[in-house]
Amino acid sequence: MIVRKVVLVLIAASAAAAAAAVAVVATAFALYALLRDALSPAGAAAVVAGVAALIMALGAIMAALFAKPPKRREEDSFAGRALEFARDKPVVAIAAAAAAGLIALRNPKLITTALTAFLAGKAADKH
Repeated sequence: MIVRKVVLVLIAASAAAAAAAVAVVATAFALYALLRDALSPAGAAAVVAGVAALIMALGAIMAALFAKPPKRREEDSFAGRALEFARDKPVVAIAAAAAAGLIALRNPKLITTALTAFLAGKAADKH
């Protein structure tokens, strides 16, 4: 009995998904056919792609607004906080790493100083 209900729910869900897919394709084709004569076929296809991208972007923005933010863990170390920041904002972390690399390329003495300080800190931790 339970298996039959599960199968019926899966069939209903797949039918609804198929109907939604058919509706999306039909709407996209109707928009293309409407704009094909006014624009070139390539222009009409570009408008259809742009509308689809806009709808997906709006859906993503709505999902992001309604999503609950993850609970933050309290990290004690600087390295833990830096890794968490890099996971949360990878583009900013890459830009910061690239900027640090450019600064290091322009001033190699800075690398030596930072490396010496880092290794001195590690040596002090061992004793």
